[in-house]
Amino acid sequence: MAARPDQDNPKVSSMVKGEISLTAKVYFARLADGDAVQAQVQAMHRLYMAADAAAIITGNDFVAIKLHVGEGENNTRVRPELIRALVDKVKAANGNPFLTETSTLYKGERHNAVNHLLQAHRQGFGIEQVGAPFLMADGLLGNTEYEVPIPGELHKTVHVARELMGVDALFVVSHATGCISTGLGACIKNLGMGLASRKGKRRQHSAILPAIKPSLCTGCQKCRQWCPADAIIEQAGKMYIADNRCIGCGECIAVCRFDAVTYDFTADEGFLQKSMAEHAWGAVINKPGKCFYINVLLNMTKHCDCLVKQPADNLIPDLGILAAWDPVAIDKATQDLTKAAYGHTLGQLAFPERNAAIQMEHAAHIGMGSLEYELIEVF
Repeated sequence: MAARPDQDNPKVSSMVKGEISLTAKVYFARLADGDAVQAQVQAMHRLYMAADAAAIITGNDFVAIKLHVGEGENNTRVRPELIRALVDKVKAANGNPFLTETSTLYKGERHNAVNHLLQAHRQGFGIEQVGAPFLMADGLLGNTEYEVPIPGELHKTVHVARELMGVDALFVVSHATGCISTGLGACIKNLGMGLASRKGKRRQHSAILPAIKPSLCTGCQKCRQWCPADAIIEQAGKMYIADNRCIGCGECIAVCRFDAVTYDFTADEGFLQKSMAEHAWGAVINKPGKCFYINVLLNMTKHCDCLVKQPADNLIPDLGILAAWDPVAIDKATQDLTKAAYGHTLGQLAFPERNAAIQMEHAAHIGMGSLEYELIEVF
């Protein structure tokens, strides 16, 4: 877990969670619901300075900025202007910034490097807009990988995107949303799913398999179009899932509009989240003190940015932006802030049948970070 020394800053006020002796520090810039992008950029600037995020950069470092560009015309993803602000900060610290991502398992506009880069450009993340190139971390087809030893319980090694190994410093910018498979999609998911190779992604999704109810299936074939494993077949106008091919990714559930796809949420519920946490640890374990995490609590929606969404899908009003040196603490703070403001955590609001705390608790258990933190509001 990366740690930072205490630093005095007259522009922050400390709010301690209960009476627990807290170790990690999470910085919070509050924003009003629907605040303009310029206010968001200013909040990023305040957080960056208050947390001394530039300390992860030394001269001439290759600095990766991990983000999610969104599928289709998704307009709830993190705004390109926020990424541009971060790129400018990295350059000011004499770093060499670039944007990075990995290919998806499902069949969409980010299934391979060529289509992914075109999608990034369409979404406003071209070099002209953000001032830095976009480089895929897992190669042309998502299978360029590196096997990393970790002190995990499920895995002793995990497969992550190979180009990550050449990165000197890493900024992880995560959009906090719900997630059909894990309850919460934030920093741990952005690391664990977002920086795993295709093999690593399959491994995480290997425990839970969906099924299709013939009585509700309309035969629209949308699930078949999005299935990354070609596991969905047609019989007599209805769709069926071949268990011997299914990888359990849950994309069929997300795209079905007729509630025809069922998912046994009680079947080894913890495996996916625990495996995801262990892959997340593998993505950063070799970079102590060289990673910094930002969670954007704006346009918080039920589904992650892998789906085309409109702002009307927002579950709750905007809260602001979080920043931290600890990936576990920042996700815990994300859940705590939404619960304090709206009575339920983001994960509970999105998918109450899921226990999103599993990913954070397991990440803390294996040594990735801390569930205890001090929330520092930055003005």
